[in-house]
Amino acid sequence: MATTRDIPLLITSTASSSERRITPSWTIARLKTKLEPVTGIPPGSQRLSLRLPDQQQETAIQAEDEESVEIGRWPLVAYAEIKVTSIGPGPIASLPPLSSVEKYTMPNADYEKRTDSVLAIKKAQQIGRFDPKAPEIRERKLNEMWGEVEQRNIKTGARCRLANESTRRGTVRFVGPIPALPGLENAPWIGIELDEPTGKNDGSVKDERYFRCEKNRGVFVRAEKIEVGDFEELGLEDEDSDMEEI
Repeated sequence: MATTRDIPLLITSTASSSERRITPSWTIARLKTKLEPVTGIPPGSQRLSLRLPDQQQETAIQAEDEESVEIGRWPLVAYAEIKVTSIGPGPIASLPPLSSVEKYTMPNADYEKRTDSVLAIKKAQQIGRFDPKAPEIRERKLNEMWGEVEQRNIKTGARCRLANESTRRGTVRFVGPIPALPGLENAPWIGIELDEPTGKNDGSVKDERYFRCEKNRGVFVRAEKIEVGDFEELGLEDEDSDMEEI
């Protein structure tokens, strides 16, 4: 007899792995819809299989009428694994990262010689760092950015979420400057360990480590991009209102 109590399960695919709470009364179709933002695989291209803890055998989760058959029909137990396989075109998340694509980079010396570049315009019109008042402006901006950190009560260990993205939550792991990243020198970056693998790194930038986390769970943002608060980790049911994408 299926229980209606939520059960923590491991959801795995070629692109992600995470723990989610599943309601046995969901139909197969509803589960697939909720798994799309987690795996990047459209419902119609998903093949589901269940593997119980300490077992190697997988059992297919499928039915002729997936709109009516509940997943509680299968022996769901805590921390069993639901494997999501794509039977259609590969999900976007499985494509190679953009950083691996070879790009052309113009040498700095060649760029500085050009007269039709943004750099040339800034020099001619004394914009940005070419403004005689640039040092004063930089100092004021730097103080404002550190003030933003203090005003938002951003500290290591604090729970937070990314602004305007209520489902991207995590824990602050680093506050400080990162020389390898662009922007104002000595300005603060906020390193966050995300609850889900929707980040861009493992807490390091160009081989320099600032904190440790699993691959794709780390992200660095400016202070104005996050909100500190008592934000708990989300389950699939909590993310229902943001199902249009991710």
